[in-house]
Amino acid sequence: MNAYVVNDDLPNTCGDLRRQSFPPEVACASADGTLTGANAGWVEALFFASLVVFVLLASMVLALASVRRK
Repeated sequence: MNAYVVNDDLPNTCGDLRRQSFPPEVACASADGTLTGANAGWVEALFFASLVVFVLLASMVLALASVRRK
């Protein structure tokens, strides 16, 4: 959230503005290769883990619903 506020309000101060849609991220890459405003590694892992858990739970609910109908 902080990266969106900082980088979108001042886009001309960043030489290379990098946008990523999944997981959502806006980062500024400087000439020496450092990134400012990038997501922490644990945030990305948590994001993907929650997606996997959601897909597993949704498939289990659909399977349970189809078994109960029979």
